[in-house]
Amino acid sequence: MIEADAFLQPAQERGFSFYTGVPCSFLTPLINRVISDQALNYVGATSEGEAVAVAAGAWLAGKRTVVMCQNSGLGNTVNPLTSLNHPFRIPTLLIVTWRGQPGLSDEPQHELMGEVMGPLLDTIAVGRAGFPKDEEAVSVALDRAEQAMAGDELPFALVMEKGSVRDDGLDQPDQPIRPRGTIEDLRQSGELPSRIDLLRCVQTLVPAEVAVVATTGKTGRELFTLEDRPQQLYQVGSMGCASAMGLGIALNSTRSVLVLDGDGAALMKLGTMATIGTHAPDNLIHVLLDNGVHDSTGGQATVSPNVDFAAVAQACGYPRAYRCDSAKGFTQALESAIADDPRPVLIHAKIAPGSLAELGRPTIAPRDVARRFRAFIAG
Repeated sequence: MIEADAFLQPAQERGFSFYTGVPCSFLTPLINRVISDQALNYVGATSEGEAVAVAAGAWLAGKRTVVMCQNSGLGNTVNPLTSLNHPFRIPTLLIVTWRGQPGLSDEPQHELMGEVMGPLLDTIAVGRAGFPKDEEAVSVALDRAEQAMAGDELPFALVMEKGSVRDDGLDQPDQPIRPRGTIEDLRQSGELPSRIDLLRCVQTLVPAEVAVVATTGKTGRELFTLEDRPQQLYQVGSMGCASAMGLGIALNSTRSVLVLDGDGAALMKLGTMATIGTHAPDNLIHVLLDNGVHDSTGGQATVSPNVDFAAVAQACGYPRAYRCDSAKGFTQALESAIADDPRPVLIHAKIAPGSLAELGRPTIAPRDVARRFRAFIAG
């Protein structure tokens, strides 16, 4: 058993300063110490997959990151680990607890994952080693993780057994209760604009120094088709993770960040809006393009007609939200969001289903898009 600082201090000396995750009782000593240490940053996520995406955004902003979770939550990370970190080659250090370890008594829900965790990590190409149980093993474990991540540019997992870290208590500041934000209704109830019309507005209005993260599917493809720019990141796969990536960037950069989200994607990880509202980065603009369907897969309806996204944002702590259904209303909302609105701000834009008939795909490999974007953030 080691003290939490016996791991955290050597990790910090190597640049690991940004932590995110979902708690586990095995992780309690480590998470509590991260929260209590003012030199470290911790984002408590609403799901393990969200945490992986937040860490990916922080990496794009130049940070070395750590994601902590229980192995029962490892299933929630499989999608972003395989369809975000893998194609974009984004490394992160994972600390995953070994609940249900064979031979040890544990709750029944951990039994299967305890048996298959190792093979699962191997299957999704995540290297692994044991979390250090004594101080002499810390440097060895960190060396191995760093070497692996430098070699393949992929996540690496340290698997923590029960009782690995001593609990030194928790010094946690109170979460701020934010005043209820405002909603401005700019709807005109006319013919709905197309997605590409609003993306043209984005490329016309958004300054060259603003980072733009486009959600997976036709949003990123249309944005690339209009004009490829270093300030733009085209998410592939990892549906629902664009807003969490945007949060990770915004919390670790002075640049303004604009996220282009979709209704299906936002619904998939609706909890991220609560995380955004709680951390309230004053450089994040969240645009939600809502056509009511899964456009990339044949137009199947989403449940968005029954969801008031502006009210959700307000309830989650966004200080400002807009509703619009025209290019004019969208332009007005975006200009205000860029100029002087309190942020984070949500722009919920209703759009018509459909896209360009001849729609291409980004011709730049995701790994190269990520590194070009990372250089843009740093520059």
